[in-house]
Amino acid sequence: MTVESHLDGLTTTLAGLRAQSSRIHRWGEHLARLLVSGGRVLAAGNGGSAAEAQHLTAELVGRYRDDRAPFSALALCAETSSVTAIANDYGYDQVFARQVTAHARPGDLVVLLSTSGSSPNLLEAVHAARRAGAISWALTGPLPNPLASLADDALALPGQACNVQEAQLVVVHALCEAFEAALPSSMRRAS
Repeated sequence: MTVESHLDGLTTTLAGLRAQSSRIHRWGEHLARLLVSGGRVLAAGNGGSAAEAQHLTAELVGRYRDDRAPFSALALCAETSSVTAIANDYGYDQVFARQVTAHARPGDLVVLLSTSGSSPNLLEAVHAARRAGAISWALTGPLPNPLASLADDALALPGQACNVQEAQLVVVHALCEAFEAALPSSMRRAS
């Protein structure tokens, strides 16, 4: 692969993302309703997708663009003591599911990021979300994949895993744009 072919691949992935803009707007509106009403976001991924899960929760607890109240969001992959203890005691497939079972309440949102859409620990987390009465969203690579099939809603992007992972950051920022735009005006203060 050359630099040029890598960038060409990213262009294709981003074109696929542009086609998902209505879903991102819908997700942002849902996220605003959920968090304003006291709900919580739990996010998880492996590797680079873990970094994007942390990025999403940091934007919600901190801020994306505008100064506003903090909202409840946890990156399950960043809970190192929980991740390592659960992996040791129950196996790596359970590292997110056990945390979802502990933290998710009915109506909460579980966001799962995966370039392949086939990570066993994320598939187990979807099942745990369903048992908890939480909603699950998947950000994945190309369809078909098991995670997108199991989640309540999925944003699946075309392309190589590296390009999908790069586009996940764009999804995080676009979702935060849509979320902050959907907040009641009384909760938004320009920076």
